[in-house]
Parts: sequence; C-alpha cells; structure tokens
Amino acid sequence: MSKWYLEKGPESDVAISSRVRLARNLEKYTFPSRISDEEAVKLVDEIKTLVLSSDKFKGYNFSYFNMQLIDPLNRQVLVEKHLISPDLARGNKPSAALISRDEKISMMVNEEDHLRIQCLFSGMQIDNAVKLGKIVDDKLDSLVEYAFDKEFGYLTCCPTNLGTGIRISIMMHLPGLAMSGYLNSIFEACSKLGVAVRGMYGEHTEAQGNLFQFSNQVTLGQSDEEIAKNIKNIAAQIIEQERRLREQLYSQNKYMMEDKIFRSLGVIQNARIISSDESLKLLSYVRMGVDMGIIKTVSTETLNEIMLITRPACLQKIIGRELSPEERDIERANLIKSRLNTNSGEH
Repeated sequence: MSKWYLEKGPESDVAISSRVRLARNLEKYTFPSRISDEEAVKLVDEIKTLVLSSDKFKGYNFSYFNMQLIDPLNRQVLVEKHLISPDLARGNKPSAALISRDEKISMMVNEEDHLRIQCLFSGMQIDNAVKLGKIVDDKLDSLVEYAFDKEFGYLTCCPTNLGTGIRISIMMHLPGLAMSGYLNSIFEACSKLGVAVRGMYGEHTEAQGNLFQFSNQVTLGQSDEEIAKNIKNIAAQIIEQERRLREQLYSQNKYMMEDKIFRSLGVIQNARIISSDESLKLLSYVRMGVDMGIIKTVSTETLNEIMLITRPACLQKIIGRELSPEERDIERANLIKSRLNTNSGEH
C-alpha cells in the first residue's frame, strides 16, 4: 500500500500535502499538563487496547509505538515523516502513537492533549482529510467519553484549540513567491485572515526548501466546514499566484530560470558531499523545473521520496547505523545520485 508522501496528489505542483488534526481529551482523566505518570500509563494502555482490539478499527492495520521504548533515531524518523509531532518525540512522560499501515492516520496519545488524531493526504485533498478525520473521531467517540462543554465545545489544554479542536493545514512549495519577494506580503495577509504560517514540521520550526505550512489559528466559533472552506480558498489563491509568478519569472528571463534549475540538478546529480539544508534548497528548484515541464527526466514522486529519505534520521535508518554529520553529507550525496539514476527516464 502506497504511503501518502510517495503519491502525487491534486495540485501537486504547489500543494505538497493536506493535514487535519483533531485535539481531544477524555473526560475521566486529568489533563496532560497535570496528569501523573501512573494515570498517563493507564490512558495509553486504554487507547492502545481500544484501537488495536475494537472491530471499529479493523482494516486500518494500526501499529503501536511506545515513545519511551523507541530510541531517539526512530522517534525522529516518525517526525521526519510527519507522523508525530516534535513535541511528542521530545516528551518524557508516558506517551504513544498509533499509526495506520498506509500512514495516512496517526493518533498521538499524551502529547499536549490526551489525543491528537491526524490524517494526511498528498496534494490538495483537504476534504478527504477532514472526512477521514471525522470517521476516526466518530469511532473513538463511540468508545470513550470526550471532555466536552455545551458552550465551549471540545475542551483542550490550549485555549486556541477550544471549540471544534480542529487544525487544517496545507503544506505548499513556493519558490516563485520566494524568488519574487512576495512571501512577506502573503504572510501578513494570511495573519489578518486568521491563518498561521509555519515551517516544515509545524509550530516553532523553520521553513526549508521553500516549503511552508498554512493552517487555521482559531477553532472556536466556527464549524469544521467553515474552517475548511477558508483554508481551501486561501490555498487556492496562493496556488494561483505561485503558478503565475513562476510563469512570469520564466517569461522575463528564460535562460536565468533554466540555468538555476539545471545547475541545481547538476549539483545534486554530481555532488560528493551535500548538507541537508543545501539539498532541500537545490531540490526545491529541481522540483519547480519538473512541475513546469522544464525537466522531463525526473518525476515528482521520485523527488518526494528523495526529500524524505535524505533527512538526517531517515538517512541513518536506511544506512543502518548512526552517522556523523560528515558521514551523513557523503551518504546523502550518494543516495540522491543513486535514486536519480535509478528513476531517470521515467517520463
């Protein structure tokens, strides 16, 4: 079964992925900010048992990951795949994750809230992510009692998650906006519309490779449908502007654009040593060239795979041992070259 990040979704020339995350707490347990380790263990065990043994979750093939029993490298692999949050990986209290075989669904237990239900799809698929999230949420709701208030909705540890408890985000690749100098104006407009802009791995992370996450800031006073509609409308406008700017830059100086794209491809095809930051920067331009039809020998799916497997933890997982920073840069260059040569001519 294909993983979501290896698929080519709708509007994939700009939209990388769509994510829905639902924050939920159970009525009978103390909230995570004050929960004891003993109670936290009971909560983890209850959710694990419900998800792995209930008929309601048959067919999803969930795997269970106890965060306290997983070594730091494998925890970071899950972060790099966007399956758990950096906060869950760093946490030292009893916590866990349940992840479906296709990795479209993940449940984080004892992160900021008792439960974080996350659904991920490739490309612009917000509606599908919302639909799947509601299905999983309804199944759990029939098995446990959520902390809920008639006035405030779902009760959460952070007030910004009160109400629906839903965060809808879309990750977009925006080299055109970056090269044209319009990113700050886009960010300011989004802030006024209640949309937060973050880096690759969400809150408190920096943007790399011209990848940005856009998500709703407010969950109280709006329905799931209203939040989804707002994010979709904003994303559609950004996608349209990004495409227009790419074409504008290309028409204004075709040779400069082609030189930047093919020079980037040449470096990643021939480099002997390459850092994580440099590879993402160069892969951003290569991806733009592929999406614009300038490069015809590399597929979007291949680039999706390369962008994932060359992250520090995933790279070490593939090599089979921990690597020094210098060794990672060498192995990253080898792996990129290998994948590009294996998948060249796909078009």
